[in-house]
Amino acid sequence: MPVNWKSEWKPLAGIVAVFLVFFYLPVDSVRLRGAVIEALALTKWYAREHVILCLIPAFFIAGAIAIFVSQASVMRYLGAKANKLLSYGVASVSGTILAVCSCTVLPLFAGIYRMGAGLGPATAFLYSGPAINVLAIVLTARVLGIELGVARAVGAIVFSIVIGLLMHLIYHKEETEKVDAQMAMPEPDVGRPLWQNGLYFAAMVGILVFANWGKPDETTGFWYLVWSYKWFVTGIASIGLGLMLVLWFKLSKVKIILTGIAAAAVAFLFPHEPLLAFSVGVIGLSLILSRREDESGEWFSETWGFARQILPLLFGGVLIAGLLLGRPGEEGLIPSQWISSWVGGNSLESNLFASVVGAFMYFATLTEVPILQGLIGNGMGKGPALALLLAGPALSLPNMLVIRSVMGTRKTIVFVILVVLMATLSGIIYGSLF
Repeated sequence: MPVNWKSEWKPLAGIVAVFLVFFYLPVDSVRLRGAVIEALALTKWYAREHVILCLIPAFFIAGAIAIFVSQASVMRYLGAKANKLLSYGVASVSGTILAVCSCTVLPLFAGIYRMGAGLGPATAFLYSGPAINVLAIVLTARVLGIELGVARAVGAIVFSIVIGLLMHLIYHKEETEKVDAQMAMPEPDVGRPLWQNGLYFAAMVGILVFANWGKPDETTGFWYLVWSYKWFVTGIASIGLGLMLVLWFKLSKVKIILTGIAAAAVAFLFPHEPLLAFSVGVIGLSLILSRREDESGEWFSETWGFARQILPLLFGGVLIAGLLLGRPGEEGLIPSQWISSWVGGNSLESNLFASVVGAFMYFATLTEVPILQGLIGNGMGKGPALALLLAGPALSLPNMLVIRSVMGTRKTIVFVILVVLMATLSGIIYGSLF
């Protein structure tokens, strides 16, 4: 039977491409070897610093949104037919509460989007979550100057609203259809009072925020005091969550207590390894939830669903980003001298390049400030610096891969283009003023 080349040319092209890559792979190149090491090192760093303390709590919060927050509640505040002032106001300032990076916000975005949030408010939340970070903005102002800090804060808030509104307008027809579908949905039964759900989510958000609270440069002052007690506050929030799970969610008192004792014992034995105690708590809670067949079991099922969908894409994206750009202060396949030479001045090209690099490079929360400090010292213009600040923390290659799996290729491309174009324009305006 002859081969149908109309259907087989794409697989053949892929095989040939992979073959040619390996056939001509410059394995003796020092830069390639260094880039491979950088890719592995960045992925290792990401696994150690962001998965256990950042992503896992975010997965549990996203799973809880899917199970314990009624779809009617999400649609009332963030739905396609919600009051625009309220929905965009809530979405645009979310980053002041959630000090998360572009990857940690993804499970939360996926949770509210699937629950019926409008495309506009959902993408506003997606951008604002990592962009409007109070600690990052304060650090920017102190290290890079008050003008750049203020410009970043104002730009991030305006960006989130404008990008959300533009996404809503571009996909207005789909949003109208979503409104019609939501109007036909019945009001769901409320299984738990609002104040109980509020405290439950506040405890999980408290764990997420304080477990990831970064150490400030100074050893005095309010921020250092907060950092000094971060694990104490995290522990209090964890105890509160455990009490709620027993009293309101009817989980086994004995199992929750044993999990708490095990985590406390590990924390006492290994006081300088908080990841161990945190991991024990996560494993214990997961084992308890996974064996239940009620709403708590559904919570774990949704949590696992988000992790299964998002984690492989994130690790693949981080690996590629490390290969191309390396870790902060190091080099991948793309020489850092090229980047430094292309972001000088305040031209359209330099601002656009800074926006594109910022969009694809992975920045952990707060790391963009010392990176920019080094680039500015090497001649980076003020406009491109702001462009990178506005595009970088909110986007990354791993982030794009996950967004695509949630809302599709076209919407992801439009969202990325909007962020890059607005960051470029903001950089040009700021650079011309300062």
